[in-house]
Amino acid sequence: MRVWWLSAGLALYCLAQSAAAGTLLVVGDSISAGFGLDTQVGWVSLLQQRLKDEGFTDKVVNASISGDTSAGGQARLPALLAAHKPSVVVLELGGNDGLRGQPPAQLQQNLASMIERSRAAGAKVVLLGMRLPPNYGVRYTTAFAQAYEQLAAQQKVALVPFFLEGVGGVPELMQADGIHPAAGAQQQLLENAWPAIKPLL
Repeated sequence: MRVWWLSAGLALYCLAQSAAAGTLLVVGDSISAGFGLDTQVGWVSLLQQRLKDEGFTDKVVNASISGDTSAGGQARLPALLAAHKPSVVVLELGGNDGLRGQPPAQLQQNLASMIERSRAAGAKVVLLGMRLPPNYGVRYTTAFAQAYEQLAAQQKVALVPFFLEGVGGVPELMQADGIHPAAGAQQQLLENAWPAIKPLL
């Protein structure tokens, strides 16, 4: 009888652990795809290790594609939500929109659609904001940064105002192109994102 109870208790514990486990879906561009790096050292891989180290059983799915824009992510998202059924969606998009000079209002609209779709699928959302180099002009760079801040306030989602904080503009932490973070920057990227992600697990 005691063995039966122990077995039943273990089965219930395993079921509870399985139910608690979720999927974190990262939808991003080259920054999260680990452009120019071994994917094992990218910040998304470090995120999976951080979850394990802190006792979380959640799985991380990296659906980031180098060169992707907010429009591209918006188009890809429905299939990703259906396939992975995530509990948390991390949106890291917009850098390529900015580099192409696309309207911040369009970026905001695309990301708003992604947030709404993610929530409709039962997921919580983290928004990783981007900023542009000053050579794009004060007016445009300010509007670009504000697009994330306004959207986060309107949608009430967790926001990292500048995902590359402490990395962007630091030569030793950037690859030779000056755009993509180097391997040595990946831990800092994780530290920037983690405080917004952890409360949603």
